Amino acid sequence: MQATLIMDIELSEISRFIKSIPPFDSLPQPALARLIRELSINYVRKGDTLPPDSIIDPRLYIIRKGALSCSTSNDELISRLGEGDLCTEFCKQILHLPNNIQQREQRLIQADEDCLIYSLNCEVIRELTKQFPSIDDYFSYNSAQRLKQRMSKVNEEAVISSSLMNTSVSDFYHSPVVGIDATQSIQAAAIKMTEHGYTCLVVLDNKTFIGIVTDKDIRRRCVAEGLPTTTRISEIITRNVNTIDIKSNAYDALMAMTAKHIHHLPVTEQGEVVGMITTTDLMNNEGHNAVNFSSIIHKAKNREELKEISKLLPKLQIRLAKLGTSADYVGKTISAITMAFTKRLIEMAEEKYGQAPVPYAWIAAGSQARQEQLAHSDQDNGLIICDSMKPDDDAWFEKLAHFVCDGLASCGFIYCPGDIMATNPKWRQPTKVWQQYFDRWVDTPTPEALLNASVFFDLDTICGETSLLGTVRKNLLKKTQKSSLFIAHLSRNALGLRPPLGFFRDFVLKQDGKHKDTLDLKHNGIAPIVDLARIYALSEGVSAVNTIERIKHAAGSAAITQSSADNLIDAYEFLGVLRVKHQANQLMRGLEPDNYLSPKELSKLEREHLKDAFKVIKTLQDARQASF
Repeated sequence: MQATLIMDIELSEISRFIKSIPPFDSLPQPALARLIRELSINYVRKGDTLPPDSIIDPRLYIIRKGALSCSTSNDELISRLGEGDLCTEFCKQILHLPNNIQQREQRLIQADEDCLIYSLNCEVIRELTKQFPSIDDYFSYNSAQRLKQRMSKVNEEAVISSSLMNTSVSDFYHSPVVGIDATQSIQAAAIKMTEHGYTCLVVLDNKTFIGIVTDKDIRRRCVAEGLPTTTRISEIITRNVNTIDIKSNAYDALMAMTAKHIHHLPVTEQGEVVGMITTTDLMNNEGHNAVNFSSIIHKAKNREELKEISKLLPKLQIRLAKLGTSADYVGKTISAITMAFTKRLIEMAEEKYGQAPVPYAWIAAGSQARQEQLAHSDQDNGLIICDSMKPDDDAWFEKLAHFVCDGLASCGFIYCPGDIMATNPKWRQPTKVWQQYFDRWVDTPTPEALLNASVFFDLDTICGETSLLGTVRKNLLKKTQKSSLFIAHLSRNALGLRPPLGFFRDFVLKQDGKHKDTLDLKHNGIAPIVDLARIYALSEGVSAVNTIERIKHAAGSAAITQSSADNLIDAYEFLGVLRVKHQANQLMRGLEPDNYLSPKELSKLEREHLKDAFKVIKTLQDARQASF
């Protein structure tokens, strides 16, 4: 290795390079010029280590060309650094850089190939941290903390960009509510609605809220059924009504109404009903949203109309991406709309084939169940049927399954490549059989069982009797909490997907094929977090299915600390934002959306944050691996 002073003729080219690297990209020109004058150029041969014998003072190294590896004294690879990366290993004490307890041992920094490296005395960097807060912030935080800062900014932008997320329910709801006693007649309710111009009344029993009655309830449950208008209103009301707290934002109201396909949502304050919010209130504020979609879908008369409506779904995803909406909200919005398509198809099937012979639950698996779906994903579904079903009853459920799955396929939700659909008799079974499936998978964790677990342990009821899935899930969680063997097997299986942490220059990229030189955001970034969250939930008895909710519920438990949970959520959201933006750009260009992102599409700072996200995942995967 040798070092040479920088010649003036090289300053321009070096200046452009240094100016592109965080955190030096934030320096004013005079400070940047001074920094460059302090630089030395180092040539490092493959196999050589840092620091060289000729350099005594602690230095920060900037890789211009080539690649370095960082390993522990036990030859465990920590990371690899490529072009534009900073090696701060020798400045930690001078800059008081964060250092994990497990990382206090001396590391070995070695060249994996011939390298051109710039170096700076650590004292120069220390002076810069005193003068410029942006430099100090960069070196004061570890990768998880830098990612948290970035996601705080993303979330702030998302809140600012979307009017519903930035608007309180209190800005929409109607108050005071108009109530009617449960002993009053249906006619009295209709008269009161007409007098006040309302389509909904709150029903009270001794001044206690027990439900609501809408003009739709009067039409369907009274007029259509030939019920006398003198009948008590309590006979036709909707009970066990969803409510929303007055402190919630309007987007939360939108999601609740879309998911449950309801048009009236009582607003509460300290448990008392104080007002009512309707879909019309929200639609008047934001015309092209999930509530609109849900309403249009519900009015569709046949599958051809649903097919036409589904063509708008990619446009909605593009719009949400442009608004800067968080990946969590995008997933929940698209999933809610997919649910609306499914429900309408089930309604059409029941109109065609008649009512089901016994109670059932149409269940979704995978990303739809987790409320993390994007436009036109493939479908994963099944049927849980009441144990009272007779052998002949399956003929009806088979017709239902084909009608709904074919309908979803025509709307762009492609058939599951693995045949995980209700059309497959294996996934159209009574409750007791599903329970046997889960018990067998936990008791005998074969590779096939673990594969099924990764799909079917993420389930949600889309339509029908929620208690059918609820019973199975309750029994499952009791079992998984006690089965350390199953959790260990599931953990080993999940750790097969690893983040591509800088193995060649920036990242491990696809080496050939259609997606050459890209990163698979789904399988190497998002899926490992989904897997970890599932393991946390099963080991701690958490019933939530959504990935972020699982991590939040498990935070502070034996499975994951609160700080690690926060870091993992930040990593998940950052990867989700990249994925949503990437797919939106593809959709705008008329391309099929995928999960393969070229690092060239990202700014240098975004690539740094992506590395930070991958480091968080790797840290928690390593912690999981060390636990068994």
